[in-house]
Amino acid sequence: MPKITGMKVKLYVMDASTGKVLAGQKNATLNRQADSIDATSKDTEGFWKENLLGFKEYSIDADGAYVVNDAAYGVLETAFVNSENVDVYLEFPSGLKYTGNCVITDFSLEAPYDDLVSYKLTLKGSGALTVETGA
Repeated sequence: MPKITGMKVKLYVMDASTGKVLAGQKNATLNRQADSIDATSKDTEGFWKENLLGFKEYSIDADGAYVVNDAAYGVLETAFVNSENVDVYLEFPSGLKYTGNCVITDFSLEAPYDDLVSYKLTLKGSGALTVETGA
């Protein structure tokens, strides 16, 4: 089975017309969680707990080198300052794509005296995360 490296997975930020790759991106993590609801009752067999799936949520953490005049970074900057949501997607070379609408909960800039200016970004999902397989 073919394997891919993380360097081929890119985070895109949507502007009014199209997705723009976030320049300078080094890392991206798609976090997905689901709540569980305890459905155990007195008549549960074998003394094993029973659980049902509850609400799901997702977030994306990313970081990278700050690139001057990057269009995607500009969309994020504007959305953060104006308290607006952003549409984003993570795309794999196989065509696998995770798309969602997010709030920006962390948008940090680091400016060390002996290294590149870098950013850290946390996007928390608002609504469903959609998955396209590219097939």
